[in-house]
Amino acid sequence: MDDLNNLPQDDKPEDNNPQLPGKENSSLSKIHPRISPITAAFIGLFGGFFLYQIVGGLLTLAIFGFDLHNSSVQSLRLMTMAGQILFILLPALIFAKWFYEDVTEIIRFRFPRWEEILLFTLGIVILTPLLQYYLSIQTYFIERWASSSHFINSIKTMLDKLNDLVDKSYGNLLSVHSIFSGVLVVIVVAVVPAICEEVMFRGFIQRSFEFKIKPFWAAIITAFFFGVYHFNPYGLLPLIALGFYFGYSAYMSNSIFVPMSLHFFNNFTAVIFYFIFGEDDVLNNSVSKNFDLNSSIIILLALIILFGVVMFLINKYYAKAQSE
Repeated sequence: MDDLNNLPQDDKPEDNNPQLPGKENSSLSKIHPRISPITAAFIGLFGGFFLYQIVGGLLTLAIFGFDLHNSSVQSLRLMTMAGQILFILLPALIFAKWFYEDVTEIIRFRFPRWEEILLFTLGIVILTPLLQYYLSIQTYFIERWASSSHFINSIKTMLDKLNDLVDKSYGNLLSVHSIFSGVLVVIVVAVVPAICEEVMFRGFIQRSFEFKIKPFWAAIITAFFFGVYHFNPYGLLPLIALGFYFGYSAYMSNSIFVPMSLHFFNNFTAVIFYFIFGEDDVLNNSVSKNFDLNSSIIILLALIILFGVVMFLINKYYAKAQSE
């Protein structure tokens, strides 16, 4: 991760070819924001949250009423997709135009090389099960602590209720009865969020932070809000880790299409596992009776080592691209 923290800021000499992957990118120095980039980032964060969660939620209630479980699932899916496009993607593009003018540079519209996609996809293939094992271990300890502490158990009970609401929402969206509904689920859950959320978070928001703070911290801050945005109490840390990896890939590749592809792969994998194994296995937040803590820790450590190897290969790839 050191490469992300040490990459040059916008006070370095101008780069004549900022589009080359791995090349030192000082192209931000050519953009003159109309307002403070930090302010712009928080406008994106709170504007996107307000529009999607509050305005979108109120519109959903106005159209479908409070009895969402008995509403048309297909209509809810279309409403979810429209909300992402209208209240996340569109504001990100409008903010980028208003505050920076150069939408292409801010959002990082550059087509990556196939080697970049391959390397980062290898990373997400390892990171996804790594985070699943982490969640299992986390759940194991939370259940143990809750059984021995009334205070922790009361907190767990409150979080369980919030988590159940999230799981029911996803369960309704993911349930399918035909090929058409299955394709629509993939579009709503994997394709649209990958495009809309990445343009907003890794495009507009993280890019805005990069004007004033180190890329490492820009990615971390953006990842934190990305995790909070999803309202998943038990999955907060894994979501932050995913968000940071997406941000790392966006900065290193200087291409929004890399985190988009990773985001799609992660969500698509979750959808496929739901189709195969069902709600009980995928959305279940309790450890199974056959759970082995020692084996899970060993596998987790092995996956961390493998992920570290992939990160080394990614850094080596971009170091070589810089030297060419």
